[in-house]
Amino acid sequence: MTTAASRRSDRRISPVFIGIVAVTAVTGWAAWTGFAEQPGVAVFLFVTGAWIVSLCLHEYAHARTALHSGDISIGAKGYLTLNPLKYTHALLSIVLPVIFVIMGGIGLPGGAVFIERSRIRGRWRHSLISAAGPLTNVLFAIVCTAPFWLDALDGVPATFRYALAFLALLQVTAAILNFLPVPGLDGYGVIEPWLSHGVRRQVEPFAPFGLLAVFAVLWIPSVNTAFFDAIYSILGGLGIDDVERYCGQELYRFWSGTNEFCSVDQ
Repeated sequence: MTTAASRRSDRRISPVFIGIVAVTAVTGWAAWTGFAEQPGVAVFLFVTGAWIVSLCLHEYAHARTALHSGDISIGAKGYLTLNPLKYTHALLSIVLPVIFVIMGGIGLPGGAVFIERSRIRGRWRHSLISAAGPLTNVLFAIVCTAPFWLDALDGVPATFRYALAFLALLQVTAAILNFLPVPGLDGYGVIEPWLSHGVRRQVEPFAPFGLLAVFAVLWIPSVNTAFFDAIYSILGGLGIDDVERYCGQELYRFWSGTNEFCSVDQ
């Protein structure tokens, strides 16, 4: 009886996650209806809330896939409750990605759920566990961009449309960065099981620095320009124009003063 009750609690959705979803829903409604006195505040809370929800689901996808692949320790660690405070390192998983969104408008790959890989058999399963997280970001990107490429935004308030465009940008950047085959990122986790033991041992010491290396490279002006040009091209192909994603970011950074070009009527 105790074991059964324990297993149910291991899978019960956390009140913390429910609270984040509630904040996202309420502020999304405020951005849609113009209820908020300052639309930028509503956009900031809506996008930040939705971004944290996507980070939680990203980690949940890793954990759930690992559970079905053989790591039965996942539930006891609290990873199936969608509670971000249960992650191995909440700072890296939630706080740092949010800071990067605030600073630069980029979807930083978060993470970490500790998976006992020794319990899992089969290279395909290891690859799928690593791919499950960024595939969640791909799904989020599809959901966020669908109203644009389906031309389903007639009559939708500009504030909400801009917010959705910026959220889509975050999901697209997160998916692309996560899928890079760099040690420490999910993309490398996908190919790692297929590498020789010798190669894995040589690469392993660099894993903690992989993400830092990616951002160091992105600081190079030519690389940064090429990267964001590619992101904007993808968004453009999905129906989001430069004005929408630019104004979304401008409204999100409400404390810096909104560009008059992006002003919205209440």
